[in-house]
Amino acid sequence: MKDFVVSARKYRPSTFVSVVGQQSITATLKNAIKNNQMAHAYLFCGPRGVGKTTCARIFAKTINCQNVTADNEPCNTCESCLAFNENRSYNIHELDAASNNSVDDIRLIIDKVRVPPQLGHYSVYIIDEVHMLSAAAFNAFLKTLEEPPRHAIFILATTEKHKILPTILSRCQIFDFNRLKISDISGYLKYVAKNEEVEVEESGFDVIAQKADGAMRDALSIFDQIVSFSGKNITYHNVIDTLNVLDYDYYFKLTDHFLSGDIPDVLLIFNEILNNGFDGHHFITGLASHFRDLLMCKDPSTVQLLEVGGEIQEKYKVQAARCEQDFLLKSLEIANYCDLNYKTSQHKRLLVELTLIRISQVTQKKK
Repeated sequence: MKDFVVSARKYRPSTFVSVVGQQSITATLKNAIKNNQMAHAYLFCGPRGVGKTTCARIFAKTINCQNVTADNEPCNTCESCLAFNENRSYNIHELDAASNNSVDDIRLIIDKVRVPPQLGHYSVYIIDEVHMLSAAAFNAFLKTLEEPPRHAIFILATTEKHKILPTILSRCQIFDFNRLKISDISGYLKYVAKNEEVEVEESGFDVIAQKADGAMRDALSIFDQIVSFSGKNITYHNVIDTLNVLDYDYYFKLTDHFLSGDIPDVLLIFNEILNNGFDGHHFITGLASHFRDLLMCKDPSTVQLLEVGGEIQEKYKVQAARCEQDFLLKSLEIANYCDLNYKTSQHKRLLVELTLIRISQVTQKKK
């Protein structure tokens, strides 16, 4: 039986150019290598799954590469690169500070720092989730971080920069990683699907990318989950069924009924949504997002703020043309009020139904 490797590991970038959505950071790191102006300590911070540890590993591999390319990328063929790719490099040391956060763990690193690398020019120490280190561990680390040996480079990675001592921050070059755009995640998922010979409907990629909330690792994990459920041919409905996502069509149908003031049909659609197992709070936040997206379509300059695929974007444009701006603003206000009061309500279903009735009456009051 062939060993399965999850997509997040199988398609982890191995060069700077293959890193998605962090072009400014990768360009800065490549220029530092090109000009031989590398700092002795870096802090990579940002949300989960956006490439912090991946960039740290690529940087560590590149500065020890024996045949760096003209584009300042690792060659992936020299002994140093091969050792790194096969996880047998002695130049790169990784510590998970979430589970190794004591003074003793840091002292072990301080002892290792004194030993020069056997192959290559630098020993790189990558400390993940560095904000989890204890105060005593941070203090023990200060002097070494400020004045390490010439061959030592520290790369600290964290999702919570605000928890790190200012004395640590002042000793590092800080790189802030961005949440990935839906278009970036969707584009990379298409590349993965093509390599894996998986057919996926275009709108399915966008739903996965939205669900991933800016994290490529989450997107690839979701992709694997859906492939396990649906096989090699994945439809939009396979994706929303697997992820328990409410179909866009429900919101488009509801908005049509709101515009016509058809309260009975609105309540019946909501009842169908509840019978399909969806939570009322999840529904009302989705409805507010739908109104927000329609509002964005009212002006050509804000259409770019829609985080949906081209086919669904056209549906938004068509429906937005039928909606007055006052209706959308008032509906957003009503839906947001419901969202704020949902958790404290004693009769949650009634609260949502009253919200839907009030939205249905917005256009009727103007007539």
